Parts: sequence; C-alpha cells; structure tokens
Amino acid sequence: MDRTHDGRPIRMLTLIDEYSRECLAIEVSRQIKTIDVIEKLADLFILRGIPEHIRSDNGSEFSSRQIRRWLKAIGVKTLYIEPGSPWENGYIESFNGKLRDELLNREIFETLFEAKVLVERWRVEYNTLRPHSSLNYRPPAPEAIEPKWPENAVALS
Repeated sequence: MDRTHDGRPIRMLTLIDEYSRECLAIEVSRQIKTIDVIEKLADLFILRGIPEHIRSDNGSEFSSRQIRRWLKAIGVKTLYIEPGSPWENGYIESFNGKLRDELLNREIFETLFEAKVLVERWRVEYNTLRPHSSLNYRPPAPEAIEPKWPENAVALS
C-alpha cells in the first residue's frame, strides 16, 4: 500500500508469472475488492490462457468464497501461503520489494492517475529493459521490444 500526496491510500494488486518473472499486471486503485481481482484475472486468462494454479496470500480479496468458486469452476487450483510466511511466495515478495525500492520510495504521487501512469511505465520497463539475474541478465519479455519475425513473414501496412 502507498498514499497520494493528500494522504489518501493507494492499493496495488501485483500479478507476476513465476516461470518467466514477467509482471503481467499491476492494478492501482484506492481499494481492491474481490470483483476487481476476478475481472483482472479474467482479462489475463483471456489474453494468456488459464494457469494451472495461482499462489496468493490470504487477503480477503483473494480468499473469498466468490473467488474460490470462480477459480474452481474454471479449473484453477489455489495455493494460499500461510499467514506470516512471505517466503512461501518469494517471487512476488521479491518483485514487490523491487517495486518499492525502484519506484514507490522515490515518488510522491499527486493523484491516483499519476500513480497509475508511473506504475505502468515502471512495469513496462521492468518487463522489457531491466536485466534480471535469474534470467541471465535479460528482461522477462524482451520480445516486446525485439520482435523476431520468421523469414517468410508478411508485413502489412
């Protein structure tokens, strides 16, 4: 959680792919409810496919009956970490630490909109430019800036 300059809270829902380390989304809002989580996950599932499982903490927006039913209905297993055991969700904890060190501790957001813009800009940089030691110092999604076309690809204009 962070705050805008006027002291009002900002909540962030961070979603990463544990395999590629790519940050799939950061939802920035004043509050995040179960329906917001379902909508963001549904959007990602449409774009990226349905994952085998989702790992999360036990926050009310992640562990409600509504979200458990929805995930079960589409065949996604839930892996909830034990309360007070952030090491069980190390990838997201590491990511959130980088987000805090590299952006949140350095910025004072005047408005919610400014926070959304700067967080999204940081997310894109994190995915496409920032080297990751666990990926041999390559970014998780370099193809977003380095497209690789097959030799017989057709370009349209």
